[in-house]
Amino acid sequence: MKNQEIIKFGGIEVHYNLDASDTHNALTLFKCVIHPGSKIAAPHYHESFDETVYSLKGTATYTVDGKTIELNPGESLFIPRGVIHAFANKSNEVIEFLCYCSPGLLVPDYFHDIAEIINAGGPPDMAKLKQVMLGYGLVPVVG
Repeated sequence: MKNQEIIKFGGIEVHYNLDASDTHNALTLFKCVIHPGSKIAAPHYHESFDETVYSLKGTATYTVDGKTIELNPGESLFIPRGVIHAFANKSNEVIEFLCYCSPGLLVPDYFHDIAEIINAGGPPDMAKLKQVMLGYGLVPVVG
């Protein structure tokens, strides 16, 4: 097994365990660590991959297809491609969850590109963030 890659931006850490090159594009697997007050991605959907989330620590608040779901440790959630969703850390504690995306289209480069924009300082360039999301098959949805 190779060394785990950790990508940090805006109070978020993405710990890549398996990327597409490890699994012949079958899946990607990574852990998200979300600190309180972190800025989270806009509501969005995935064009070409499904996402399964498994909560490890704390309570993540998901909105999936307009429904609010509190995801506690040991609970999982399946988000099919095409379904609008978002998540937040509404607590004062760090939350952690595993993300399994199939097929393996959500690669570390996506998070590197997002981190470059977020970590540049000042307010993030929302047009650039949208462009990156669309480039990797994540479609932001303005409510």
